[in-house]
Amino acid sequence: MIKVTLPDGSIKELEQGSTPMDVAQSISAGLARNVISAKYNDTIVETSTPLTTDGNLTLYTWNDDEGKKAFWHSTSHVMAQAIQDLYPGAKLTIGPAIENGFYYDVDFGEQKISESDFSKIENRMLEIARGKHDFKMREVTKKEALDYYKKINNPFKVELIENLEDGTITFCDHDTFTDLCRGGHIPNTGIIKAVKLMNVAGAYWRGDEKNPQLTRVYGTSFPKQKELKEYLELLEEAKKRDHRKLGKELELFTFSQKVGQGLPLWLPKGAALRERLENFLKKAQKKAGYEMVVSPHIGHKELYVTSGHYAKYGEDSFQPIKTPHEGEEFLLKPMNCPHHCEMYNSQSWSYRDLPKRFAEFGTVYRYEQSGELHGLTRVRGFTQDDAHIFCTPEQLDEEFKKVIDLTLYVFDSLGFENFTAQVSLRDPENKEKYIGSDDVWEKAENAIINAAKEKGLNYVIETGEAAFYGPKLDFMVKDALGRSWQLGTIQVDYNLPERFDLTYKGSDNESHRPVMIHRAPFGSMERFIAILLEHTAGNFPLWLMPEQAIILSLSEKYEKYSQKVLSLLENHEIRAVLDNRNETIGKKIREAEVQKFPYMLIVGEQEAKDGTVSVRKHGEGDIGTMPVEEFAQIIKNEIERTLKAFEV
Repeated sequence: MIKVTLPDGSIKELEQGSTPMDVAQSISAGLARNVISAKYNDTIVETSTPLTTDGNLTLYTWNDDEGKKAFWHSTSHVMAQAIQDLYPGAKLTIGPAIENGFYYDVDFGEQKISESDFSKIENRMLEIARGKHDFKMREVTKKEALDYYKKINNPFKVELIENLEDGTITFCDHDTFTDLCRGGHIPNTGIIKAVKLMNVAGAYWRGDEKNPQLTRVYGTSFPKQKELKEYLELLEEAKKRDHRKLGKELELFTFSQKVGQGLPLWLPKGAALRERLENFLKKAQKKAGYEMVVSPHIGHKELYVTSGHYAKYGEDSFQPIKTPHEGEEFLLKPMNCPHHCEMYNSQSWSYRDLPKRFAEFGTVYRYEQSGELHGLTRVRGFTQDDAHIFCTPEQLDEEFKKVIDLTLYVFDSLGFENFTAQVSLRDPENKEKYIGSDDVWEKAENAIINAAKEKGLNYVIETGEAAFYGPKLDFMVKDALGRSWQLGTIQVDYNLPERFDLTYKGSDNESHRPVMIHRAPFGSMERFIAILLEHTAGNFPLWLMPEQAIILSLSEKYEKYSQKVLSLLENHEIRAVLDNRNETIGKKIREAEVQKFPYMLIVGEQEAKDGTVSVRKHGEGDIGTMPVEEFAQIIKNEIERTLKAFEV
């Protein structure tokens, strides 16, 4: 008998050789119908894998991320079989699950494939799926694996196998198809009810442009046709909300090949939007005791050698800037923290002076491959709402929780209500990626976990996602379309204070090392605005809108009164514009809706006579006629409800 421990702590005693599916059936028939994948002792296994030792078991359904991963990985096998059936001679390489689907890289040789071929591949995939073929794993020797792929003339799989250890190689079979695979499949193909191939792209074998170019076929799949339909509708809505499209329509930003790829140019409306966001955070930061600082866009190479950033970003960043002075080299700033460390080091500190909180909207530069650039979400130059807190070890817990409060205030004010906190820890199996001792990492990781618990955050732990100098608390926010984005980060760092020899004088009159907290509630201004654009579809919170109202004059006869209304709104610090063109009021309203003005104030003969405005709200329509003062109060009340006072 073996003991199987479930996530809730309960223990199932089963015969040795029982499978995860047996465990599911022992719990309930409903669970057994829905379980599609499993993890045993931190290893993903099949639902049919015999369990031979005591261990911890997690069962996954389609509703779990790991369940979806197994579902999509299994579908990539089905697509690979369909491609081999339809394109004899096509050579398969790798086909992993990715976010929202899967892909397979294929060498089609002289054959060509395009989106016009998708329907026949999809039909063949569904035909295979209806066969309800079991996915079966089997171990093979290295010789057997090499012989198999040499026989079918697939040099790509041969190359993969040559880099594997004998005794670690497994094949997955279903129907008449065999593939080199580590595992992680659903029970059988019959669970796949809906498939959709999305697009094709070029991809170099193993990501090296010196290698052969392959065809990457992307797809997705679902256990119900209804879910596929909903997903495709979501994609259509995402296209409408694409921040690149909205940014152009709302005249917020642009790009120029002459300026350079990945370097956004902020137009007047976009610059004003950024300024409002900055002022919003500056006001909250001032209440929380931060001091604004400014650092240069470049720094001496040795600064980043000391911090460790040169080793981390040096080869993948812009080339050093050489000066006329022999041997003098500067780098475009990849991070603000080394500069802030030197600011701290510019004078002596006592424990009574701490914490010191230095904040800066600092622009940094990192080189990204041109193929990886994407609007504002992946750029080469971006501005971080950066701050670094230097505190005593005794102050760390309280300071970290205050930063959590500030981050939650930012999210609440901007309408991000659905989020999970991710505690990102070091990978214990790959410690050479990080700087600092085990003792320092243990302290920092425990500090973050304890703060997340005390603040009552809904958090998950992700191993291997820490920064190279310390663990962090990342906020994973879901937008209006249910997509998850990493926004806001808080990091605990014992390492940079050590590398920069930062000190303060303690109550014992001895020198001590401060702890450093890195934090950025927005993350980067560029990426934050992109996500905010897509989350709101350009309908920003009222306090943030470039223009909060537009005055629509029924004719030129009422221009004088319209100008008076505009002046009254400006006196109340309400951002408004006037449309007094000689156009029909219907056309003006339609255009104002497209341009996403929150409020439209229509003025004509009756309004001019009564000293009122007829108010329409974006997306809602007419909300009544009222004096300008009453409308101004509506605006103020709405903004005050959103921007609740930030309590330190």
